[in-house]
Amino acid sequence: MTENATPETPATDAAPADTPDAAPADAPAAEAPATEAPTAEKASTETPAEKAPAAQKSSGGPILDEIRAGYAFDGPSLNFGAAVVENTAYADAPVQIPLAVLNRHGLVAGATGTGKTKTLQLMAEQLAGQGVPVFLADIKGDLSGLASPGEANDKVTQRAQDVGQDWQPTAYATEFLSLGGQGKGVPIRATITDFGPTLLAKVLGLNDTQESSLGLVFHYADKNGLALLDLKDLRAVIQFLTSDEGKPELKALGGLSSATAGVILRELIAFEDQGADAFFGEPAFETTDLLRTTSDGKGLITCLELPGVQDRPALFSTFLMWLLADLFQDLPEVGDVDKPKLVFFFDEAHLLFADASKAFLDSIEQTVRLIRSKGVGVFFVTQSPRDVPSGVLAQLGNRVQHALRAFTPDDAKALKSAVKTYPHTQYDLEKLLTSLGTGEAVVTVLSEKGAPTPVAWTRMRAPQSLMAPSPEALVDQTIAASSIAGKYAAVTDRESAYEKLAARVQATTPPASGEAAGTGTPAPAPAPSGGKAPARKQAQPKEDPGLVEQVVKSSAFKSALRSAGTVIGREITRSIFGTRRR
Repeated sequence: MTENATPETPATDAAPADTPDAAPADAPAAEAPATEAPTAEKASTETPAEKAPAAQKSSGGPILDEIRAGYAFDGPSLNFGAAVVENTAYADAPVQIPLAVLNRHGLVAGATGTGKTKTLQLMAEQLAGQGVPVFLADIKGDLSGLASPGEANDKVTQRAQDVGQDWQPTAYATEFLSLGGQGKGVPIRATITDFGPTLLAKVLGLNDTQESSLGLVFHYADKNGLALLDLKDLRAVIQFLTSDEGKPELKALGGLSSATAGVILRELIAFEDQGADAFFGEPAFETTDLLRTTSDGKGLITCLELPGVQDRPALFSTFLMWLLADLFQDLPEVGDVDKPKLVFFFDEAHLLFADASKAFLDSIEQTVRLIRSKGVGVFFVTQSPRDVPSGVLAQLGNRVQHALRAFTPDDAKALKSAVKTYPHTQYDLEKLLTSLGTGEAVVTVLSEKGAPTPVAWTRMRAPQSLMAPSPEALVDQTIAASSIAGKYAAVTDRESAYEKLAARVQATTPPASGEAAGTGTPAPAPAPSGGKAPARKQAQPKEDPGLVEQVVKSSAFKSALRSAGTVIGREITRSIFGTRRR
């Protein structure tokens, strides 16, 4: 037994029960039509004991009494399921989490196939049902099932009886997004200026020195009013700084060598060659669109569909972090609230922390620590608690731990470390964590007073939406009906660093025989083959310049930019991750 266990209540030796999984193909379809969104679970905050006469009611011993008392909350809460003692679930001992503590963040962990995705789905359903918007990343496409009502089968029925759940097939209002249109969903993008140097360095795989040098490039562009909207804008600035004309300004920056700039440029071109320009540009996604509710007051579930970019984990994980950082920038301070303004699920969180620089990790820790005051709850979803750096893990007050595997000495060491982080309990955690059934978890959360609740072996409820991908026709129909589809569908390409630097070069290069002279600095090169920037440039003709644009293009204005920077340039300041502060 571990140091947390006591002899009075030995841990069970019986194999925990499995969760209901996706309904079999021949399972009877729910009566609710797939295109409608029936009312979310109405009794999510009721006491399960009141609606489950067949559920176990025996005492379960002192450990169950402790759980009953520890999870008896006054305010609205999410119901994970029923407490388990000696492999028996007690529906009159519900394991819950108050809505008011969701901005204290949390961790959902467990080995592959243990039920993490179903837990995420369950939480999203109940949050939406209580008016809380949800954002989640759908790595494999399974979570699109939230838009369809669930299908009953024997496992679902048995699980509902075990935990005292009034299970009803329910579809939830869902918005589907995609990164740059890669996959199904409304396309979303970010500008390079908004994304910032720290996050971009993570995507490009730059080392610390190269990351700091990239920061200087952004500083130069910010100071000189050179908007970095897409990858070709950043490439144009780096090419200019390493050209003969730009070398004096490169030298004036200090700390940025031509060799380092060249390395960054090569990585940027390689990144662009992979078609990454589709993810950057305008219109930039407004993260406040994640905070929407439906006309009947239910929370909207926003699914970022990622199957199309599964082979680019650094890109999509970093993009998720940008969304979170941008929310931090935009939202006002609200302090502790009765229920969060948004709950953000960060799936496959280990991808975010892999090979991350210290500056990047520090920024994540700062974001997680401070965004709670904006009313946003963040849940990291990963295989093991050790995937999350200790500084971030310390900020996660709520934990849902599915089964861990201990196949190697390192796994065994990690298991012992995980056990030590739990409050004192009569469960034999070291044994229990390796024997939990699919759809079972060890839970401890913060109470409404901020104190840790007792550790509870929990048999989780079954999601009421479809535990499989929604039909493609339904997904397509949902995307077509989106209220924001028109806002983000068409790419725009206004004047930015690429055009300004090209005009500057042309203005300073004397003509020769009707053509540009071969001397002087070449104009920024077009995007590499396979890039999409030139096509967008041709497809989006610019309007006739107005007075302001004519002034901006004037040589006097450019001279002012080069010498001292403009008021506009100085207003571009950066915050966490180097993202733009609005």
